[in-house]
Amino acid sequence: MRSTPEDFRVVEEPLYPASGEGGHTFLFVEKRGRTTEQVAKDLARVSGVPARDVGYAGRKDRHAVTRQWFSLEGVDPEAAARFELEGAEVLDARRHGNKLRTGHLRENAFEIVLRGDEPIDLAPIEARVAEALRRGLPNRFGGQRFGRDGDNAERAREMLAGGRAPRDKRKARFLVSALQSEIFNAVLDARGDRFDGVMLGDVARVEESGGLFWVDDPETDAERARSFEISATGPIIGKKMREPRDDAAALEARVLERFGFASGRDLKPPRGVRAQGTRRPLRIRPEGLGIEALEDGASLRLVCRLPPGAYVTVVVEALVGPVVDASRA
Repeated sequence: MRSTPEDFRVVEEPLYPASGEGGHTFLFVEKRGRTTEQVAKDLARVSGVPARDVGYAGRKDRHAVTRQWFSLEGVDPEAAARFELEGAEVLDARRHGNKLRTGHLRENAFEIVLRGDEPIDLAPIEARVAEALRRGLPNRFGGQRFGRDGDNAERAREMLAGGRAPRDKRKARFLVSALQSEIFNAVLDARGDRFDGVMLGDVARVEESGGLFWVDDPETDAERARSFEISATGPIIGKKMREPRDDAAALEARVLERFGFASGRDLKPPRGVRAQGTRRPLRIRPEGLGIEALEDGASLRLVCRLPPGAYVTVVVEALVGPVVDASRA
């Protein structure tokens, strides 16, 4: 994976279109070999806007060709369209009434090429694709959530135990989110192969509306889960997280105890870092999922669309097994 940046393409679909009016400007930027934070800093430099006021909906991979939206306040769209950026290009600029904030995206569309040196048997992969469309896939947080050295969650624990927090609140927030993610993954692991089912007391999510409710009739709701009408959720801990009940509460409590938390609302982040907590579906069903062999017979192309927060690397490994990230190797 990522033998070249062009082998890993991502296009961000915004939650809402720019209105064409307002004091903010949305910029659609294509970047290559740059992190989202690097592009945001460059935009701040060339526009004169403070770096903390550059908005974006989510981080995109560095070793890739990605297209995503940024926002700047008080910048003329025509001037923004002419910005010269390292490893990036402004494709579109439009006015809007508010800053772009984390999570303000509908989905991400991926086109990924996986290159190998031996002929591929496509049949078992196609079978796993069919199974993923039927049951969904575990909605794990990928390894990149935990930092290059995989120690962000541990650094968060040290910070919460009284250690020094980063001055940059975004960095502090990212450390806290790594700990939240680690706990979610642990709950998902504790569910085992039941990630696509429901148990008594689960906080379930209605797929169409996003509404949450407690499961008090598992037999009835199991059928709704099989038809992908609903999905069970896991904890993103925080003071406003909705707690499960009954059997689901007991399972989550056992996991939280291992991490030193009495409940899912017991998280106390550093001053200035918001970590309200929420629920995250235990599974995802990739939209438009497809996979095909390339002409060399040893490489694959995978396409899919995923909701915000889902990791395509998790999807890739669920379908084809372990892969080598050439950008890290």
